[in-house]
Amino acid sequence: MNPYIFSTLLFALGLGTTLTFASSHWLIAWMGLEINTLAIIPLMTQHHHPRAVEAATKYFLTQATAAAMLLFASISNAWLSGQWDILQMHHPLPTTLVTLALALKIGLAPLHAWMPEVLQGLDLTTGLILSTWQKLAPFCLILQLQHTNHQVLLILGLLSTLVGGWGGLNQTQLRKILAYSSIAHLGWMILVLQFSPSLTLVTLLTYFIMTFSLFLAFKLNHSTNINSLSSSWAKAPALTSILPLILLSLGGLPPLTGFFPKWMILLELTKQNLALTATLAAFSALLSLYFYLRLSYAMTLTISPNNLTSTLPWRLPPHHQTLPLALSSTATICLLPLSPAAAALLTF
Repeated sequence: MNPYIFSTLLFALGLGTTLTFASSHWLIAWMGLEINTLAIIPLMTQHHHPRAVEAATKYFLTQATAAAMLLFASISNAWLSGQWDILQMHHPLPTTLVTLALALKIGLAPLHAWMPEVLQGLDLTTGLILSTWQKLAPFCLILQLQHTNHQVLLILGLLSTLVGGWGGLNQTQLRKILAYSSIAHLGWMILVLQFSPSLTLVTLLTYFIMTFSLFLAFKLNHSTNINSLSSSWAKAPALTSILPLILLSLGGLPPLTGFFPKWMILLELTKQNLALTATLAAFSALLSLYFYLRLSYAMTLTISPNNLTSTLPWRLPPHHQTLPLALSSTATICLLPLSPAAAALLTF
């Protein structure tokens, strides 16, 4: 892709998200979401492959449906209350419609079916943008909504954690596993959203750091399925020894960074007398942990048959920038000691 066009598309991605962040009017927020969608579609199809075109088409149709629902709900709210302000949406019908539209945009269950298929058709760099940056603008709108029906968010969150755990069990493609991991983590965030928005933001930031390091690690190893992980030791021995820790951090095991948000969410749910919801969420975390352990096993405890020449590519200088991977991997593994400071920030 031409670097000028690429820079323009990245600028449009940032502009769309910033426009949604800064807007208090539903129409301006909708325009920001549309700029975001239209900017990422050329990035999806920059590699001329049928799967990429299929993924871009599915993504466009899904996002167009969600945008139409969002516009319809905001117009309905203006008709019922005379208000276009995001913070003035109090009627239960448009609020529920907007919640479902934004759930479709970010891929919450049961509106999640597009997410694994779209991510499977993309390269890892565009998949990283889809899994991280594209979640920011819809999340900003979900945080600003005055949720009148608390059961909707609980159902969406609980279904997402369960579907994200069950769906990743029988997958062999890494991008589909990452998609189901994204659905499960989004479910955890939505569960606690109405009780502690600041905790949701901390969970979102932690998820971004962990996902960033995992995508970069797979990109460095050129890994797209579980079988290709067995040759990663020959390509990058140091990274292969660290990668299971990143995966277990995503699973939420102590003493790694991913343990903190899940522990705080379970604590908050039990404070709100939602012990059954917290129990189901904890069980779904065990399901997710299973397929993270599958990836760790395939990477560290299996070695593909290689001749002498193919076992030493790690001696060659890397062609990728490794500083972002090093920083994000360190943060993914070692940030748990800073959890008291993060917990103190949640009290403000």
